[in-house]
Amino acid sequence: MENMITQNKRFLIIITSVAFLLLIPLIAMQFSDEVKWSVYDFVVAGVLLLSTAFSIEFVLRKINKKETRIVLLIIILLALILVWLELAVGIFGTPLAGS
Repeated sequence: MENMITQNKRFLIIITSVAFLLLIPLIAMQFSDEVKWSVYDFVVAGVLLLSTAFSIEFVLRKINKKETRIVLLIIILLALILVWLELAVGIFGTPLAGS
């Protein structure tokens, strides 16, 4: 039962953190014309952040070997960074970036 409460707290922390991160561009849009996100941008960013957070949570819960954990976490974070960069500026020129 206690494990279930801990998992629910972590789930709530993840959801709250992603919502807070998505509030940053939303607030910036109110004060600057430089930030122009559509609903689609918020959905994609939310899916990307949530999938990354839950992947990290899964690795932390299921993998016991420290070295394996570190490698998997680095891979997950690198994937987040590469996808985010591609979506933001199209560093690879794929159709995802609108190139």
